[in-house]
Amino acid sequence: MPPRSPYDDLVHPRTVKKPPPQVAAEPDLVVEDPSSGFVGAVVRCEKDVVHLEDRFGRVRAYPLGPGFWVDGRPVVLVRPTPRGPVTPTRSASGSTYVAGARARVAREGRIYVEGKHDAELVEKVWGHDLRIEGVVVEPLHGVDDLPGIVREFRPAQGRRLGVLVDHLVRGSKESRIAEQVTGQHALVVGHPFVDIWQAVKPSVVGIREWPTVPKGESWKEGVCRRLGWEDDTGYVWAQRILARVRTWTDLEPQLIGRVEELIDFVTE
Repeated sequence: MPPRSPYDDLVHPRTVKKPPPQVAAEPDLVVEDPSSGFVGAVVRCEKDVVHLEDRFGRVRAYPLGPGFWVDGRPVVLVRPTPRGPVTPTRSASGSTYVAGARARVAREGRIYVEGKHDAELVEKVWGHDLRIEGVVVEPLHGVDDLPGIVREFRPAQGRRLGVLVDHLVRGSKESRIAEQVTGQHALVVGHPFVDIWQAVKPSVVGIREWPTVPKGESWKEGVCRRLGWEDDTGYVWAQRILARVRTWTDLEPQLIGRVEELIDFVTE
């Protein structure tokens, strides 16, 4: 046997595998999970988890790291590099963002929305617009309170009142009250959803559709039971739903149109 040579341990370059490149999980990057065949665009990246949305609106969460393909090649997904503060050009409602603008002195006009969650959602998406226009949004605890609010408010020119009501159905008690108080300086509009939760697109919260809850059963509690969510509906709203809403594109058009209509009415 010939003596061992120092060149015996050399490896042919073709046998050395390069590790997959690292790719930042930037929004809209199209990624494939080859183990399941799921293909989706990055919608957000939180801590060590990336959320992908496919063309049907389904959202799945995966841990960052190896095991993904981009453009048909294996990659290692990593968190995007934090960027410096960037002044937005658009507000969450899609309107032009006015950087450094001070809130306008509140108008006499008001917008009432039915429920605390409704008010929080309107503030999150339209808050910038409302401050620029000087419009205050207040929660309405029930449609039955509306006649008393209108009498006390006394709508007039330059003092308009807009009201957003849940699940306003023609012929119902709520619709009769709405017709009673609607006038030249007061406008009541309704969205078709049983609860404001339904106005958030299901894909935003990672479900295919909102469950059907039988009449007579608490809708929020029924949804939580059917989806296996926490019993605390306040926590579910704040952490599972509201926290995932970023812009008006996360909401159903039927709600967007009603809120825009009320802002236009009050500021006309």
